[in-house]
Amino acid sequence: MCKIGIVFFNREFEHDVYELIKAFYPEREICVSYEDTQKEYEICFRVKKERDDFLIEYSREGHRGTACASVIQGQSKDALISCSGQGRDAHEIRKENKDSIKAALYHVLIKLTGKTLPWGNLTGIRPVKLAMGMIESGMKNTQAAQEMRSRYFVSPEKTALAITIANREREILKNIDYENGYSLYIGIPFCPSICLYCSFSSYPLSRWKDKVDAYLDALCQEIRAVSVMMKGRKLDTVYIGGGTPTTLSPEQLERLLDQVGESFGYDGLEEFTVEAGRPDSIDREKLMTLRKFPVTRISVNPQTMNQVTLDLIGRKHTVEETKSAFKEARACGFDNINMDLIAGLPGEDISMVRHTLEEVRSLGPDSLTIHSLAVKRAARLNIFKDQYQEMTFENSQEIMDMVMKTAYEMGMGPYYLYRQKNMKGNFENVGYAKVDKAGIYNILIMEEKQPIIALGAGGSSKLVFEHGSRIERVENVKDVTNYITRIEEMIERKRAGIEAWL
Repeated sequence: MCKIGIVFFNREFEHDVYELIKAFYPEREICVSYEDTQKEYEICFRVKKERDDFLIEYSREGHRGTACASVIQGQSKDALISCSGQGRDAHEIRKENKDSIKAALYHVLIKLTGKTLPWGNLTGIRPVKLAMGMIESGMKNTQAAQEMRSRYFVSPEKTALAITIANREREILKNIDYENGYSLYIGIPFCPSICLYCSFSSYPLSRWKDKVDAYLDALCQEIRAVSVMMKGRKLDTVYIGGGTPTTLSPEQLERLLDQVGESFGYDGLEEFTVEAGRPDSIDREKLMTLRKFPVTRISVNPQTMNQVTLDLIGRKHTVEETKSAFKEARACGFDNINMDLIAGLPGEDISMVRHTLEEVRSLGPDSLTIHSLAVKRAARLNIFKDQYQEMTFENSQEIMDMVMKTAYEMGMGPYYLYRQKNMKGNFENVGYAKVDKAGIYNILIMEEKQPIIALGAGGSSKLVFEHGSRIERVENVKDVTNYITRIEEMIERKRAGIEAWL
């Protein structure tokens, strides 16, 4: 029997309602239906819209209550002008109605659970993008902060974090031409092994080794085609990710980077990142291959510096290999190295996270990205959750504060932030960086300021246009074999999208 039920009498804002309830009850099963039901639930929500109100009826253990949220009507433009001093379009009216129902529901959920959420009722929203939009509209920092606290119920600590990052992002991006520029993402979907929590389009290299050259053939074909489509626009950043790009051999890496340079050119790039990623995929020959090209930033990603956890999550490398790979990258001349960590890994408590931070501090990276574990549907940890049901997953504000304190002590400040569904503790992912070491591409992809053209299997291009007010996506297939055999179709999808929207 489902523990929590939601009955929608119409489908308006159903996703927002579901996600907010799920944020308060992350481990509980939730059933959704679209007709009234007599099923018994521990907690049941009935959501309906009448002419002037959204009604949220809730019941728990025989106790019932109702919350109301006013419906803002859009039929009368004159009424809207007299109310707000200016006309509001359908998008603005919908946003106000969404905010209204979420505010009412948030207070119901506080009453039922006795707790609040650090990011208030924000779900599926990039908090920094929200803060940046307020600041760019002319609000002072104090006004934007007050809006986030009063309208969205964001905690003072998270509000301060979002405002701080928004201002740093604005400074970092001040010279980027959003209208005429774009960024390029190139995906290499192979890994030494697949991590327990991974939901990306990744394939173990041992099984797919014979497909890598054919994949590169298709990828280089897409690179050549897209360079023609984007001719006349300025390429600002290149990001090669995955998977693990350094699963490629030195010769394959050189072939790929030669093709990028030949097709797009490297002059005028603001940033060129390659995720070296897994320490067990890095050696001196590959690093020196990257050094032949104007790569400005790499990642060496341990996720944790606790060997017992690495073994559990399927990383298949040692802590010592991480240290060795990092030191080798420094010796090869890389002066902007990022390290990714994950808070909330199975079995890790605060003392283990503290140990990881001390090990990372001793290496001295230039930036640090802390991810709150988010277990997605496609991850083995979720697919085979019955096998892992006795694992503990700990993340807390104390852990996130400890990470921030350590980053500050290492001379880093926060520069980008994003949230995902199903994050342990309902927290966030934060990038910290030293001065002039922030990842520009990371900001651009999160704040959706310019087109991001994504190449390779699983690539999802974001076509940003109309001064950033509209976004359309063009998807590549995820399966490697399909990508190879259908490469002409992938190219035509992009051509049609770029011609239509850019």
